Amino acid sequence: MTKTVIAVGGHIGDMELTAGPTLAKMVLEGARAIIVDCTWGERGHPLLTPTEYREQKLHEGRFFADAIGAEFVALDYSDGFLPDDEAVAEQIAQIIRESKPDVMITHWIKSMHRDHVNAAKAALRGAFLASIPIEGEPLARHSVPSILHAENWEDMEGFEADTFVPIPDEAFDRWLAGISEHAFARGETYGFRFIDYYSALMQVKGCLVGHQRACAFKNAGTEKFALAGP
Repeated sequence: MTKTVIAVGGHIGDMELTAGPTLAKMVLEGARAIIVDCTWGERGHPLLTPTEYREQKLHEGRFFADAIGAEFVALDYSDGFLPDDEAVAEQIAQIIRESKPDVMITHWIKSMHRDHVNAAKAALRGAFLASIPIEGEPLARHSVPSILHAENWEDMEGFEADTFVPIPDEAFDRWLAGISEHAFARGETYGFRFIDYYSALMQVKGCLVGHQRACAFKNAGTEKFALAGP
């Protein structure tokens, strides 16, 4: 039976960068991967207007998804303005009910970025809403068996990795080809060398588990119920 993985990020590029190598690995193993970016992430370019950068970001998101063989979904929210409300959670719940993922990956619940926090909360709340019967909902409910928080240098407060995914060369190469299309990842927006950082981080984490490269995650465990329940 084909596995399905969904990755929910705050901006176009977040899950591509952090969960992307794992998504690429799972696709190579026959899985269906869906990237859900909650905002366009269009306010971070020093030379382009938000409207111009929005179109570029949408191109970058689609390019990455094509490069690793994933599906790409961008919700209709603007960078910096992702609300913490039921509407976002319900959109994610609908995607979960439709796709019935075996794994969901999202941000850690504490971050310097409000959009990251709200995306994680919406993902966890959405997983809860998808798991319960709702009057008038035509799609069957679905409980996501595994929920993981991706390691992100901007989301490190209280983050302690407990799950490691070895990344083979082909998955890394597909990730690198896709993420290299993203201007921010190349260091063109505010100078941070994201590709170098995450490439090196994968090698560091690989050392811990006896592989050339690995991605680190924190299993959601019980905090998903604390955040997502009624």
